[in-house]
Amino acid sequence: MTKYLPLQPPMLQNELQDARYRYREFSPSLGLRHCVACYWTIDYLASDDSKLHRILPDGCTDIIFDLSSSASSGGAVVSGLMTAFETMNLTGDLSLFGIRFFSHQARQFLRYPVSEFAGYHVYLEDLWGKEAERIEEEVCAAKGIPEVIERVENLLIKLLHKEKNQTDDMLEAGVQYIQASRGKLSIQALAENLNYSERNVRRIFQHELGVSPKQFIDILRFQYLLQELYGSKKTPAHFSETAVKYGYYDQSHFIHAFKRYYGLTPNQVFT
Repeated sequence: MTKYLPLQPPMLQNELQDARYRYREFSPSLGLRHCVACYWTIDYLASDDSKLHRILPDGCTDIIFDLSSSASSGGAVVSGLMTAFETMNLTGDLSLFGIRFFSHQARQFLRYPVSEFAGYHVYLEDLWGKEAERIEEEVCAAKGIPEVIERVENLLIKLLHKEKNQTDDMLEAGVQYIQASRGKLSIQALAENLNYSERNVRRIFQHELGVSPKQFIDILRFQYLLQELYGSKKTPAHFSETAVKYGYYDQSHFIHAFKRYYGLTPNQVFT
């Protein structure tokens, strides 16, 4: 099974990056790849013009550190699972470092179900208490991103072995089925594969992730569609063929879904 690696606009649209705005992604170490999709950074130098940073739903949950924060607390937030695109209008200097967790694995590190903060930004210290302040100070004091990643990975590995908040077995299996199908399966088929009732599948996804299994499937299906469009011919005919392959059987359905998750049309992104 191909590993699921979500995409964000700066990776899809290289023209978004410029001398003032830089987005980068870094792979986690082998022992964390089942939990962490990537580490990422945003660096922005303010000018007379603002910059629009677009964020797509990707089935993930992030811890975001403000590397330029001068406060001793409140320098890190947890961003819950998104179900639609969001935009940030960057106007001042900014330096962020993020840990992008696969949402079904995030509880092992955050100590609470992702559903507790789905759609919200929660201060890390509200989850970890004083320990969060220490981690924020360590991360902000690091000299360069390689050292930030080293410190973060040491923390994550300790948490992975220490915490008892294990991933729900049914949720883990369910996400694996969704990824194996590239988001192309129904709730009924998912429930049959899991040997659970549809009601129980919905209950577990809602309780753990704060979204229905259909919402989660639709997000991953869209991300897989993006991956395929990104690595292929950028023609209207190919858009249509790929859309049908992923279950968007008419153009209006495809365009509506694309704009919901991206905020732009396929032609605006890929041509």
